[in-house]
Amino acid sequence: MSKTAFLFPGQGSQFAGMGKSLAEASPVAAATFAEADEALGFKISELCWQGPEDELKKTENTQPALVAVSIAAYRVLRERGFSADFVAGHSLGEYSALVAAGALAFPDALRLVRKRGQYMQQAVPQGVGAMAALLKLPEGRLDGILAEAAQGEVVSAANLNSPDQIVIAGHAGAVARASELAKAAGAKRAVPLPVSAPFHCALMKPAQEALAKDLEGTAFAELTIPLVNNWQAQVVRSGDEARRGLVEQVPNPVRWIETIRRLVQEDVRRVVEVGPGAVLSGLVRQIDPAVECRKFGEAGDLEKMLS
Repeated sequence: MSKTAFLFPGQGSQFAGMGKSLAEASPVAAATFAEADEALGFKISELCWQGPEDELKKTENTQPALVAVSIAAYRVLRERGFSADFVAGHSLGEYSALVAAGALAFPDALRLVRKRGQYMQQAVPQGVGAMAALLKLPEGRLDGILAEAAQGEVVSAANLNSPDQIVIAGHAGAVARASELAKAAGAKRAVPLPVSAPFHCALMKPAQEALAKDLEGTAFAELTIPLVNNWQAQVVRSGDEARRGLVEQVPNPVRWIETIRRLVQEDVRRVVEVGPGAVLSGLVRQIDPAVECRKFGEAGDLEKMLS
């Protein structure tokens, strides 16, 4: 029998106004935002619903904001009787996925991702690092390009998002060199990303070390829904494995293509993107067009889910 996976978005899916319609339409969602405000000690709900965009874009705010909206949406789905056979999350979305799987308490997840954002920002001074999306790079060219571009600096794959989209990260100069080499090798485009730090590369080691201590001091339960993790694209069922995956994902690439293919191997034929935007649905369609994609992040999405 075909199975369903809930997918939880990461950084880049945020927008001012996200989750507002959910909170207005659902007491469960409104209570979730109130819980988030209390856990963080400030009104993350108002930042989600009203912005300003500049504040919402700061990674220490973006990360808990996305978890808050995603879990509000998840709880509405659960209340309406929807359930998943598997969960997965893109980068910080793995925290939302672990809350949904019962491994991590929602307040703990919010506090962890706020610190995660702060540690990532502190790891690399502004302007030293960069990220870029390489679109439609011919297969088999990436490793050679990265090796040639490095010149003693860091540049590596950060997000293996789809066959058509690979994100690279590292020192700004090395990322710029790799972008030019990728275009020369036949990539359709190389797009610099407006991010505040070079995520998922070796420059994030200081953030990994700081976050590991916080994760070690946080309780993780056994998962009630199995997770396919970012770090290895492997099925995880224990709290200890889940914790280790969150530590290891910080300086390592998000293996999203392998994650979706692993879910398909597990007979997943339907995915629901739970949270703001539809970035992950677009990537899933590029990876495997046979997988049915739905999204739920706003009150208006419920009718389509019920159909």
